[in-house]
Amino acid sequence: MNTKNKKILVTGADGFIGSHLVEKLIDDGYTVKAFVFYNSFNSWGWLDSLPKEKQNRIEIFSGDVRDPNGVRTAMKDCQIVFHLAALIAIPYSYHSPDSYVDTNVKGTLNIIQAAKDLGIERVLVTSTSEIYGTAQYVPIDEKHPKQPQSPYSASKIGADCMADSFYRSFDMPITIVRPFNTYGPRQSARAIIPTIITQLLNGFTEIKLGDLTPTRDLLYVKDTVNGFIEIAKSDSLIGHECNIAINSEISMQKMADTLIKLINPEAKIVQDADRIRPEKSEVFRLFGDNSKIIEHTNWKVEHTLEQGLSETIKWFSNKENLKQYKAGIYNV
Repeated sequence: MNTKNKKILVTGADGFIGSHLVEKLIDDGYTVKAFVFYNSFNSWGWLDSLPKEKQNRIEIFSGDVRDPNGVRTAMKDCQIVFHLAALIAIPYSYHSPDSYVDTNVKGTLNIIQAAKDLGIERVLVTSTSEIYGTAQYVPIDEKHPKQPQSPYSASKIGADCMADSFYRSFDMPITIVRPFNTYGPRQSARAIIPTIITQLLNGFTEIKLGDLTPTRDLLYVKDTVNGFIEIAKSDSLIGHECNIAINSEISMQKMADTLIKLINPEAKIVQDADRIRPEKSEVFRLFGDNSKIIEHTNWKVEHTLEQGLSETIKWFSNKENLKQYKAGIYNV
């Protein structure tokens, strides 16, 4: 698909990956409408941090993906939709699972129903590597069984199934995009890399963390958003699920040790029981297979882990960025 001269809607545009995707699309010359979560402060989330010249090129729509009326209004003049809006924190999903069904499943239904009714030309629905659960084999390809090891994961599996059903039932131009563990500037405070970096940069010498035995396939955010854009161009991926991964893994212990060595070698790790997930809920191994995206698109990994961590530390080292994070508490 030729994506140029198409108007693009990005939901979740105020969040971590969404804001980077909007910025990349703007830099590449696309016309972008950013769907941000309505709030009384008129905050655009991380889009507020973009330079004014970039903000001026973005059309902002404030709404809530749980409301089908606002969703339909936002999508009316767009041809391509990147649907990233979601609730993502796993601990929060333990005590508030209804909200995950409302936002992740019903929100996705609202997007794809409006896309069907409006004749949207391309829809990318964002999944997560969490839906695979602990790897039964590696590397994890798109045929790996889905294991709902948290209410969050279950809600994303439900959203993926809804999207797949609309492709099969109505021949809609949908692709389910499944990024592995994305990190970088602007990442949520509840994620492990910002948790470690913010504690270190705030001078803490005891770094509070949970279980460090799990492994993850760590993907720098600029590589993630490039994957989204390349997948949107690929007609051969319509009706498919598609991983974005770097085809490797690193233990959280090794990653934590690396960050401590880079920022403050005197710091020590202290295990915090509140940060440990229930044993059957913890995903102990994620190692993604990226052969499908490489076969069907021009995407490739452009950042090593060392380069990505360096850029991430540099961003957090800016005091204006660091003060956005509450390093002294456990961010659920």
